Amino acid sequence: MPEPSFVDGILGEEWAMLPHLDQPSTRRVLVAATAALALIVTPAVSVAAAPGGDDRPEPYRRHVQIAAERAQQAQQPHTFAEEPEGEDPEEIAEAAEQYAEARSAPGIVAPGAYSAAWAQQQALPRTSGSWRHVTNLPYNSDDPRYRDVNSNSSGGAGFVTGRITGMAADDKGYVYAGAANGGVWRSRTGGGRWQPIADRVSSPSTGDLRLDRAGRLWWATGEANTSATSFVGSGVYVLRDPRHGSFRPSDRVGGTELESTIIRKLRFFGTTVWAATNRGAYSHSLADLRGPWKREFAPNPDYLPGGTLQADPSAAYKNIINDFAADPANPRRVIIAAGWRAGDTYNGFYTRSGGTWQRTTLAGEMPSDAANVGMVTLMPSADGSRYYAIEESPTQYNTNPDSALQGFYVSRSGSPFGPWTLGADYKELAASGSALTDPGYMPGIQSWYNQFLQVDPANPDHVYAGLEEVFESTDGGSTWTTPGPYWNFGFECWSIDPAKQTGDCHQTTHPDQHSAAVGRYQGRSYVMIGNDGGIYRRPVRGQADASGHATDWRSLNDGTIDVLQYYSVGAGRDRGGVAVSGGLQDNGQSILRPGDRVMGSNFGGDGTDTIVDPRNGCNIAEEYVYLDVWVTNNCAVNDGSWIENPALATSYEVAPPDNETGAARFVAPITMDPRDTRTWIAGGQHVWIQRNGFAIRSGEEWQSLFDLGEGHVATAVATSGGLVYAGWCGPCNNQGFTRGIAVGRTDGTGWHQLTLPVDGTVPNRYVSGFDVDRANPRHVVVAINGFSRKWTEGPGAGVGHVFESRDAGEHWTDISGNLPDVPANTVRMTPGGGLALGTDTGIFYRYPRGNRWSVLGRNLPTTTTLQLKGGPTGLRLYAATHGRGVWSFDLPQIYRY
Repeated sequence: MPEPSFVDGILGEEWAMLPHLDQPSTRRVLVAATAALALIVTPAVSVAAAPGGDDRPEPYRRHVQIAAERAQQAQQPHTFAEEPEGEDPEEIAEAAEQYAEARSAPGIVAPGAYSAAWAQQQALPRTSGSWRHVTNLPYNSDDPRYRDVNSNSSGGAGFVTGRITGMAADDKGYVYAGAANGGVWRSRTGGGRWQPIADRVSSPSTGDLRLDRAGRLWWATGEANTSATSFVGSGVYVLRDPRHGSFRPSDRVGGTELESTIIRKLRFFGTTVWAATNRGAYSHSLADLRGPWKREFAPNPDYLPGGTLQADPSAAYKNIINDFAADPANPRRVIIAAGWRAGDTYNGFYTRSGGTWQRTTLAGEMPSDAANVGMVTLMPSADGSRYYAIEESPTQYNTNPDSALQGFYVSRSGSPFGPWTLGADYKELAASGSALTDPGYMPGIQSWYNQFLQVDPANPDHVYAGLEEVFESTDGGSTWTTPGPYWNFGFECWSIDPAKQTGDCHQTTHPDQHSAAVGRYQGRSYVMIGNDGGIYRRPVRGQADASGHATDWRSLNDGTIDVLQYYSVGAGRDRGGVAVSGGLQDNGQSILRPGDRVMGSNFGGDGTDTIVDPRNGCNIAEEYVYLDVWVTNNCAVNDGSWIENPALATSYEVAPPDNETGAARFVAPITMDPRDTRTWIAGGQHVWIQRNGFAIRSGEEWQSLFDLGEGHVATAVATSGGLVYAGWCGPCNNQGFTRGIAVGRTDGTGWHQLTLPVDGTVPNRYVSGFDVDRANPRHVVVAINGFSRKWTEGPGAGVGHVFESRDAGEHWTDISGNLPDVPANTVRMTPGGGLALGTDTGIFYRYPRGNRWSVLGRNLPTTTTLQLKGGPTGLRLYAATHGRGVWSFDLPQIYRY
C-alpha cells in the first residue's frame, strides 16, 4: 500500500485517514452451486467497500464444511441465500485509510517530497550484483492443482496479473497497458508478449493512458482509484513514437504542477488536453508540450497547497475532478465532473460562464445535485451522436446496502448537456446475467472504484461498461447483457465435478473493472479491458451463450507482464529446490514450486502476510485480511475432492481472536521465530503467540501475551530468542496520531511499553517493520514509514527512517545516514552484519561495519518493496514488490562470509 511520487498521502497530499468515514460491518453470505456453497462477504450500508476485492465475496471461506454438508443433502441446486450468522466487523473501507496512514501521519505531507527522495536516490552509489525476477511466469488463478477450501480455482478468471488502470490500442496491433503500480507495457501482437516501456521514469503508478490523433501515447501517472493501494504520480508523459522506445524523464509535459497528484482522466478537446486530478482541473496545449500546466478550476482553492485551509485533514478530497466532457460542436464548451465519492458540498457538474466556472444542471434524468454526483465517467461515441455516462451517487453510497450506483445514462443528442435518459440502474444490471444478484452485493457496490466506458468506434449504439463486472449493450443502453460476470460460482453451468468445473463454464474476466480500449489485430477489432486481474480481450462483436455470458474471452496475462502487487513473500525448501509463496492484492496467494512452468493460486481473494517453513516450503500460513490466518501442510494441493468429502480439505482456518472482533489492521502482521518454527507471533490489539507451528488447527491455540491498549493495533511484530517486539499505532491518522513499541518475553513476562522520546529521536511516525539479531535478541532494528518533518506537518514527525537498539529498545540510534527521505517499509539483517531496507522507491543496503547506504544491486525496476525475507539458507534475499512481482538477490554477490 505505498508509492512513488507519493504520499503526499496516497492521494496527493493528505489522503490519510478521513475522519468522516464510518466503520462498516459485513454480512457473511453463503452461495450454494449444485453441491457446494460459497461464502460471500458484503459491505454494510454506510461505507463503500474497499477496492481491489478487499471486500468482495470470498468462496470457500468460513463455514464451508457446513455448507458442503448441506449441499450434499440437497436434491436440487441451491440458490443464493443469506446465512443468518450475524455480522462481523470487517471495516472494509478502512483499508484505503490505513495504507495512507503509514505515509502521511502524523500530519499532511507537502508536495515535492517524492521528487526530492528520487533525486537523493539517484545520487547514491550502487552495490555489485543483480536482482533476479522470480515471478516471471504465467499465474493461473484457476490452477486445478489447488482447488482446496478457500481457493478461487474454477471461478473462471484464468491467467491473471496485477491491476490495470489504463488501456490504449491502435489499428496496427499495438496495445498499451498501464498498471496501477507497475508502469506501462507494450504489445505488438494485439495483446501478449509484453515489454515494459516505463522503467526509467520515477513513478510506476498509472492514472490513465491515451493515444492522441497524432499517434502519441500519453501517460498520466498517479492512480486515481482512491483505494488502499493507489499511489500518487510525478505528472504526465508523452511518448512520441509509442511503437518504439520507452518513456524517459525528459518526456514529461510541463513542469512540476502535477507532481504528487492522482490523475483519473486525460481528455483531448480540440487543441487542448485536460487532466482530471485531485487538485483540480488542468489543461495544456497539445501542440506545444513545453510550459506549465494551467489550473483551470479548483472547487476549493483554499484547500490546495499553500491555501489557508491546507492543514484541514479533509483537504485531500476537496478538489477531486473525475472526468470531462465537451460539446462535439464546440470543444471549448467543457463540462467538469467533480466530486468525492462519499459526498461533499462541491460535488457536481461545472461549466464556464462569463469567464468563471459555475455549477450547472444537465438536462434530462441524470442527477446533477451534489448529493447524487460522486465518481462519474463520461464517454462520447466516435461519430459524436451519443454521449454515455456512469454516475456513482454519494446518497446511494451512504444509504444503500446493495449498490452505490445511481445509473447508466445516455444522451442521444450527442451533447453532454443532454437531455440525458436513464439506460439502466443496478437492479436492471443485476437482471442482465450478473453474478451479483444477492442483496448486499449487487452491481455498482464498488462503482466509486470500478468504472469504465468504451463505445464501439464503428457503432455508436454498441457500448461496453465496466463496474465490478463487464456489461454490454447493442441498443444504446436500453438493454444489457453481462459478457464478463464476476465469476462462475453459483451459475448452473458450474459443476461439482472437478473435471468439469472449468469445462462447463466459459472463461470470464477477473472482477473489478478499470479501463478499456478497442484496437485491431490481424484484420479484426477487439475490445480489451483492464481490471484487478490484468488484461482480457474478445472480439468487439463477440459470441455469447443464452445467458449473455461471453464464450470468447482470452486472458492476455501470458507471464511476460508481471505487475503483481505483493504484500508479502516467503520461501522454503521443496523438491530439491525452493518454493516461493506470497500474498497479493485481490489475487490470493501465489505458489511457485521447483519445476513449475506456471504459478498456481492456492488461496483466493486477498492474500496479505505470509509465513513459510524454510525447511518445508509446503508448510504455509496465509493471512486473508484482518488477521484471518489459514494454514496448509501440503501447499493446499487439492483436486476439489473436499467438496464431496469435507474431511479431505487440506487448509485450516487458525485466526487469532482479534480477527473476530475486528481489532486488527487490514494487513495485520504475523511472524515466526527464525530459530524456532513452532513459535509464531501475530498482532492485533493484542500480541498473540502460538507454539504449535504449522501443526496448528484452530484459532483457540493462540494465547494473548499483551494487550496493546484500547484503540491500539499492531503495525509490525518480530521475535527471536524469547523476546518479542510489537509496533503499534492508535489513533493511526493525522488526528492525534500516536505510535509506540511494546516489548516482552514469549513466556508472557516482562511486558512493557517503551518510553519513546517525544523530541522525535524516534519519530512519531508509523512503525512499519522490525528485524531482530538471531544471535542477540536485545539487538533490534526498526523501519519507520512516512516522510520526515521537512515534509510532514504534525508533532514529533522527526527525521530518519532506520533506528537501532542494542538494549531491547531502551535506547535508540538513528542509522539512516545518507538514505533518501522516503517511507521505509521493511528491514532485514543479513549474514555478517549487513542491513537491507525496502522503501517506496527502492531497496538499499548498508555494508557490515559501515555507516553509508547504497542502492542494492541492479536490474530491479522502479517499484515499491513492502517486505524483505530471507531464503532457507539466509544467503538469498526475496523482495515482495507491490507492482512488479517477487525478485531475489544472492547476497554473496556483494560480500564473502
